[in-house]
Amino acid sequence: MIIDSHCNLTYEPMSNSLSETIDRANQDGVKYILTISTEDKSYNKILNIITKHKRVFGTYGIHPHEAKSHQHIKASNIIKKVNINKKIIGIGETGLDFYYDHSEKNDQINCFEEHIYAAQEKDLPIIVHTRSAEKETFNILEKHLKKKNFKILIHCFTGSREFAFRLLDLGAYISASGVVTFKKSLDLANTFRDLPNNKILVETDAPYLSPVPLRGKPNEPSYIIHTVKFLSDLKKISFKEFSETTSNNFFNLFGKINWKINSPFLVVVVR
Repeated sequence: MIIDSHCNLTYEPMSNSLSETIDRANQDGVKYILTISTEDKSYNKILNIITKHKRVFGTYGIHPHEAKSHQHIKASNIIKKVNINKKIIGIGETGLDFYYDHSEKNDQINCFEEHIYAAQEKDLPIIVHTRSAEKETFNILEKHLKKKNFKILIHCFTGSREFAFRLLDLGAYISASGVVTFKKSLDLANTFRDLPNNKILVETDAPYLSPVPLRGKPNEPSYIIHTVKFLSDLKKISFKEFSETTSNNFFNLFGKINWKINSPFLVVVVR
């Protein structure tokens, strides 16, 4: 079993053939998919998807690029959105992106911290985007962890080796995307090689970042098998073992999720 811990099913082209996309993933062993919220206006689409597709779960959050248009969001707003559906099992995508200048730094920081407050209150994992902001991201996470614990997932990690191991000191889980398979990502691959297996998740970030040998094509959850194979070979363990390990890591972070086939009832056990 494989779990795609981060994709964007509301985005084209996947949104145009959603059932087929999910079926292809299932046929390739991807049994659960977490589709990610990046802005408030698309949240109803996520709710519709997770209601219709039993193996798809969701999150609520505001991407740092969108912080400028969500300057007044508060933790209470986030919690209210999360409470709409029990299949919303995480908070984010949130964080800091200082590589692009889509939102002012202060707006990003304020938005990020409100998501942290919500994650602390709901005891749900926070999904963190961080780019060109390693110091700031770490300092904010560390500051708030000293006040009250919360669970952290760093999505699509492409940062430095030092940053990765400092995040482990905070108890964070770190997710690998197709970027790790790129020829120019040798340092990143070596970092994931050395990270403990029990702290790694896998993701597509579809429709972006298709792994080798499909780089350049629109990504989708079924393509995650190439990332899993790359990492299992890198770590010199079997595909099956690495798949099971990363799936167990997902459950340890998000809670044990189980759909009873032919039953409308969802069981979510949060640890």
